[in-house]
Amino acid sequence: MNKKIEKLLNDQIEKEYSSSQLYLSMASWSENQGFNGTASFLYAHSDEEREHMLKLVKFINERGGTAVIPAIYKPDVSFDSMESIFQSLLDHEVKVTESINNIVDACLSEKDYTTHNFIQWYVSEQLEEEALARNIMDKLKLIGSDKGGLYLFDRDMQNSNITAATPN
Repeated sequence: MNKKIEKLLNDQIEKEYSSSQLYLSMASWSENQGFNGTASFLYAHSDEEREHMLKLVKFINERGGTAVIPAIYKPDVSFDSMESIFQSLLDHEVKVTESINNIVDACLSEKDYTTHNFIQWYVSEQLEEEALARNIMDKLKLIGSDKGGLYLFDRDMQNSNITAATPN
């Protein structure tokens, strides 16, 4: 495996793991605030990010590289509001997208078409992740500080009624 690509993929493992930890922290805060629907959504999102990490670990190892398992990341445990949680989530996903795009660029410049093909799944996933986060932020901006609206929002999160916008 190309060492430059291997390093970038290992860096991405750390980012996916950090995402999982961040969303786990957000889920715990939400649960403690009585937002059980949002907590369920974020717990599931945390698990999904861990799966993204494992997919990278297996890919690197299968290609003859060495996957590096990162140290435990300790995210913030306190948040100001539901809106601040999801703004942080959106900001984080934008950074992850940038990282994925850097891997794509490196794959093309190094002519590593196998990894380029593999990473396309992450490109598509990031489109969905960002669209979902923006959709949620739009809903929270509409709600503002209305407690009844937050109650309904939380219930929607529990019922998975909030989905990513379909790209054109």
